[in-house]
Amino acid sequence: MSDGAKSELQKMLAGELYHADCPQIRAELAACGAWLARYNAALGAPAQVWDSLLRERLGAVGEGALLRPPFYCDYGSNIHLGKNVFVNYNCVILDVVRVTIGADTRIGPAVQIYTADHPRDPALRRSGLESGVPVKIGSNVWIGGGAIILPGVTIGDNAIVGAGSVVTRDVPAGATVAGNPAGIVGAAAGG
Repeated sequence: MSDGAKSELQKMLAGELYHADCPQIRAELAACGAWLARYNAALGAPAQVWDSLLRERLGAVGEGALLRPPFYCDYGSNIHLGKNVFVNYNCVILDVVRVTIGADTRIGPAVQIYTADHPRDPALRRSGLESGVPVKIGSNVWIGGGAIILPGVTIGDNAIVGAGSVVTRDVPAGATVAGNPAGIVGAAAGG
């Protein structure tokens, strides 16, 4: 790549179209898979063991952050947890690009957060190209169990996402959203 061309991994991390079957990306997936096996095997271990394992793989882990196994992700290195974040059992984070979760946020069991996206054009999709769009979750957010957060969504500080909701667009600070697709169910309070 002496001509300055980006690797497929660099394209992925930049949110550009990329081919996921390149050796560098496959190696990252395999490394994360091995780490996930160790992390998820630590289900009965003390929280300090989980913390140590999280710091091995995740992009950032704030003090007091807790992510209960079993947990599933693509890479781990693109996940950034703020101070005192709590993520309950069985969550999935597809982190082909950055996922930021702010301080004091609570995430219920079986929540799914997706950054992975695919072209809308069928020919591009057939070619195997994909991309990612970052997800940002603010501070002091509560996301109910089974909610799904789609690529590119930003959830403002102090917001609430109802259990089982599918969040397809940004959620204002202080708002409560629920449903599929999620919509505001109460007046948004100031951030």
